[in-house]
Amino acid sequence: MSADAEDPAWRRRYPVRPFIAASAAVVRGGRVLLAARGQAPMRGIYTLPGGQVEVGETLAEAALRELHEEVGVVAEVVAGLAPLEVVERDAEGAVLHHFVIHPHAARWRSGEPTTGPEALDLRWVTPAEAHELPTTRGLHGVIAQALAAVGDDA
Repeated sequence: MSADAEDPAWRRRYPVRPFIAASAAVVRGGRVLLAARGQAPMRGIYTLPGGQVEVGETLAEAALRELHEEVGVVAEVVAGLAPLEVVERDAEGAVLHHFVIHPHAARWRSGEPTTGPEALDLRWVTPAEAHELPTTRGLHGVIAQALAAVGDDA
């Protein structure tokens, strides 16, 4: 097997079906936790901690597991939010990536976020501060939904 084929990002190229992922919009003190992606695709772009749903996991369980694995934070899911779809095509129009991401509004419970291979940088941000960062498409709407669901004083 080539080194490219061993890379998780490579294995997700040209899928035969969409990948299902879950993320957590963790609210603490009116701010939401954002992570700069540590892996391709979109390395360095700010988004919510999250990742692929494993067989047998609920969407909420996957969001909380990924949150803890990636950044060391524990939270409580308050609500599921509207899913996002990411479909990227190559120059010939073939589907290069296809993800269906189910974000969750969550209330911070414990743990201080720490960077690692999945997260280059971590920031607790207000909606206005999020607008100053390079972010994934649809993130600002998710932040607004999460703050409304959790309450901005959580």
